[in-house]
Amino acid sequence: MGGGTLTILAENGGEIARKLGFRLRVAAVCSRNPAARRWPASLEPALVTSDWREVVAHPAVEIVAELVGGTGVAAEIVEGALRAGKSVVTANKELVALRGPELWRLAEENGAALAMEASVCGGIPIHAVLREGIAGDRIEALFGILNGTSNYILTEIEQHGAPFDAVLAEAQRLGYAEADPAADVDGYDARSKLALLASLAFGVRLDPAVIHTEGIRRVAPIDFEYARQLGCTIRLLCSARREGGGLFVSVRPALLPLRTIMAGVRGAYNAVWVRGAYGADTFYYGRGAGPLPTGVAVVSDLMRVARELRPAPAHRVPPFAARELAAAEPLPIGQQQRPWYLRFRIKDRPGIIRDLAAILASQSVSIDAVLQLPEQDKQNLPFVITLESSPESSVRAALQEMAALDFMVEPPLAMPIEKGL
Repeated sequence: MGGGTLTILAENGGEIARKLGFRLRVAAVCSRNPAARRWPASLEPALVTSDWREVVAHPAVEIVAELVGGTGVAAEIVEGALRAGKSVVTANKELVALRGPELWRLAEENGAALAMEASVCGGIPIHAVLREGIAGDRIEALFGILNGTSNYILTEIEQHGAPFDAVLAEAQRLGYAEADPAADVDGYDARSKLALLASLAFGVRLDPAVIHTEGIRRVAPIDFEYARQLGCTIRLLCSARREGGGLFVSVRPALLPLRTIMAGVRGAYNAVWVRGAYGADTFYYGRGAGPLPTGVAVVSDLMRVARELRPAPAHRVPPFAARELAAAEPLPIGQQQRPWYLRFRIKDRPGIIRDLAAILASQSVSIDAVLQLPEQDKQNLPFVITLESSPESSVRAALQEMAALDFMVEPPLAMPIEKGL
């Protein structure tokens, strides 16, 4: 990401200066290995160091770009820069999701700016859209495909019928997935991004840890076969929507009708769909990661902050849209009502549907359809039950009881069917 940012500053410097009215100059670079040159010769910073403190203290530095990631050293860099009155541009979704409002207050106290467009969706300017572009609307719902690695894996399973482990290994070989893929495939990366977007869209502060989160490890080729029978596909869906006086917020694989625009988001792309009370539906799509798309967002933030420094405006737009974020907790996910997709793997015997239907009936949950593709292995037989719209708490209670049945090969896989997109 740092390399992509420096490449854009070097190769597009003239165009950037034309838009700003002055040039952006790289005064200092901090790198773990300063001897390994990673920037174009035309930039040639005056200071190259492995100590971030030297960058923050450098008198020629007015804006610090933190592109380290994580919540350790990155937090020290951001705090140190803001306390020194230096504005900060960051792409750090984890740090901003955890401590964004606190860092914004620190920036205001020290007369600095905090910009974070690159922290979510790479090259999609979704922060600017929510903070300024549709700020006059009242957002009712937001859905997103926010993790390119998971989306790549799911679309490869869908297109080629390969199992999850094989597709993950290929994604790691191609560089789409890290050696430890947990942040991506278990939903934690998307969770941090959703916490940020919920802050922007609804003016609340959400701890990422309280967001209901499920990953994609259990999604198998058979689930896509059944999804197609239902006119759907499967994506790792981030959702936040108003309900009464609260918010339902979740990250989890869900069935999306093929007729929806979100269902067509494939590969490493990201997308965000927003519904407003007045402006209705808007949709934003693009590369969610990569050095150059994310670098564009970083450079655009550098330009915005530089404008604010020449001269400082009377009323700066806060990075979370609202001046203050209200404390918030998501509504209990069990209260949410949705149609459901349940996929089972069982040891075949008479009476299985009867037993499952009895458990669902005991929770006042109605079956919509039962689907079974031809299968030879009667000791590991997959089939699907779809449910009519039901409270999630009732469905979860039924699933817990079903998982203990002696004919189950594995616990049932449950995914909501998001027909409202």
